[in-house]
Amino acid sequence: MPEYQDWMLQSASKGSPMKRISACFFFVFVTSVLSACNPSPTTAPAVAPAADDDRIDLMVRGDYIVTMDGAGTVIEDGAIAVDDGVILAIGNADEIMKQYPAVEMLDGNRRVVMPGLINGHSHAAMTLLRGVADDLALMDWLQNYIFPAEVAFVDPEFVRIGTELACWEMIRGGTTTFVDMYYYPDTIAEVVEACGMRALISATVIDQRSPDAENADDSLTKGVGFIERWLGRNSRITPIFGPHASYTLNKEQLAATRAAALELGVPISIHVSESQFEIQNSLDRYGTTPIEMYESIDFFDAPTIAAHVVWPTETEIPILRDRKVGVIHNPTSNMKIASGIAPITEMLAAGVRVGLGTDGAASNNDLDMWEEMRLAAFLQKVDRMDPEALPATTVLSMATSGGATAIGLGDEIGSLEVGKRADLIQVAFEDVHHVPTYDVISHLVYVSDEQDVASVVVDGKLLMKEHKLLTIDTERVRKEATELAARIQSALEQRNQ
Repeated sequence: MPEYQDWMLQSASKGSPMKRISACFFFVFVTSVLSACNPSPTTAPAVAPAADDDRIDLMVRGDYIVTMDGAGTVIEDGAIAVDDGVILAIGNADEIMKQYPAVEMLDGNRRVVMPGLINGHSHAAMTLLRGVADDLALMDWLQNYIFPAEVAFVDPEFVRIGTELACWEMIRGGTTTFVDMYYYPDTIAEVVEACGMRALISATVIDQRSPDAENADDSLTKGVGFIERWLGRNSRITPIFGPHASYTLNKEQLAATRAAALELGVPISIHVSESQFEIQNSLDRYGTTPIEMYESIDFFDAPTIAAHVVWPTETEIPILRDRKVGVIHNPTSNMKIASGIAPITEMLAAGVRVGLGTDGAASNNDLDMWEEMRLAAFLQKVDRMDPEALPATTVLSMATSGGATAIGLGDEIGSLEVGKRADLIQVAFEDVHHVPTYDVISHLVYVSDEQDVASVVVDGKLLMKEHKLLTIDTERVRKEATELAARIQSALEQRNQ
């Protein structure tokens, strides 16, 4: 179970594949007894034809199955049997298909099957602010452009349309799970519930007037209400708290947020040590660096997802490891805003849990996890002047199994193993940039991009099949996003006159 479920007050029930396993055992037993009593010269088939109601939900084939399990197993000509949202079996395609007749099958020709990508830090609705303010330092960007624009324009409609747009982009690119921090979290949750993705959705806590609250106390109170409404409501949705940062909240407000998270049994997502401004602000206000300040108030007592962590000190990295903090590396955003290069190699070597994220589209400016993988690897190599730093296998783990562990869902998703939830994607290896293929994992990290994703499955349900979105009305979302962006553009032009 996810690590944070020790604190959960409720848990959603999940379907069990055991009904089919029990039926198989019963069938084999009865067949054996009857055969012994009345032997026949005709050899019986290995598996009897299954009735329609005995078929599993889905069979997914692939030229390669990249499992991302602990042994790094890659299966050639493989298949995965899925039923009730769970992986029932994985192995050789012929063997799995004989054993598990399926209602639906995804063909595996020129397809690589792998776990869905996990975006550990995002502000999904900010797709609608993509390109509004570029080429600015973090605090200038936040205080003079983004925060004022959000107060002026962000409302439930903005969040609904922006989150739908983001989910469209993420599904198309093979992201199956994301950790979000934004305003009107009920609206975000409703969009995620409808589109079929998996998400940890933060109620933002910030000590300033925001689109959905007046101050820290108001946002915390509203956050508690959101979590109480959604805790246990949908197994794909985990409501959590999102205290913004140490420079937008004081110690007491941070401690109060942590206390509420502990009481409700949910994790926290927070920006940590993102910029040199944040480091200096913490030194000026608290006399210590941010991570040491958090440790001094026992902020890491329960699961914490720390976005960015660009500037941890040598003494803070062991704190992150020992407290099992999930660090989310956002290389594109950190480069674009010139926040710095996070010491990912050092944190991984120390045993820190590290995943990948895109940040919001206003500071990226897309939600492409394939780009994050490549840039994460290249940044570490050039920063250390070591081409062996952060190899392809490691960075692929950061986007899948390692990312799942970093956000507290490592027992549920992130690798393709029997008993885990069926969150997986098929990547098409048919474009010219995949020819030839000597190393599948190398190509996944250094060649593939979001347009190569062919099919997406979350919790056993198809969200995209052969590049066609099944759960989002993309034409409606495009129209609504374009119309809303035109209103925002007009308002900005009038304001700047």
